[in-house]
Amino acid sequence: MPHNAFLESAHRRRTQYSLGRTLPIPQDEVTALIQDAVRESPSSFNSQSSRAVILYGAQSVKFWDIVKDALRGIVAADAFAQTEAKIDGFAAGAGTVLFYEDQDVVRDLQAKFPLYADNFPVWSEHATGIAQYAVWTALADADIGASLQHYNPLPDEAAAREWDLPASWRLRAQMPFGAHAAPIGPKTYIDDAIRFRVHG
Repeated sequence: MPHNAFLESAHRRRTQYSLGRTLPIPQDEVTALIQDAVRESPSSFNSQSSRAVILYGAQSVKFWDIVKDALRGIVAADAFAQTEAKIDGFAAGAGTVLFYEDQDVVRDLQAKFPLYADNFPVWSEHATGIAQYAVWTALADADIGASLQHYNPLPDEAAAREWDLPASWRLRAQMPFGAHAAPIGPKTYIDDAIRFRVHG
């Protein structure tokens, strides 16, 4: 297969649950990397609806404490220890990216292009998915481990208050990241014959 730098980066992107606090590059470089990945992610009508809140250190821990408090209210007491350990694993990393979609942008596009009104919320989800993948892959390329989590809407209101976020921002995913604290296992793939059809 011909050399392809993008695909080499894609191969490095894996789910890493074992995170450490020490980053292999300076924090400001990580911030710039995340910002650039989101900035360069495509969106329908170039809407640029994706937003990101980047939390480091104690601020990241604070977010996962918010999640833990929300889960405490819905997880059975005898099962909470396992849940708490999982959340603490996310908090053990160097930081967390909170991915948002600005609903004001979506509504504005719906008003401007009513023919496509039903599609813009769907295309917004496409935009955030692309931004999440771009950030995850860029982090992997910098030898930073990460995973993608979806605890929304449990922490949404508390997080919005804590970081004074606009009411129009809708939380879509959370990405804890940090040093690789353990090896990542191999990824398995379904058979290509199931997944692909090629004609012509």
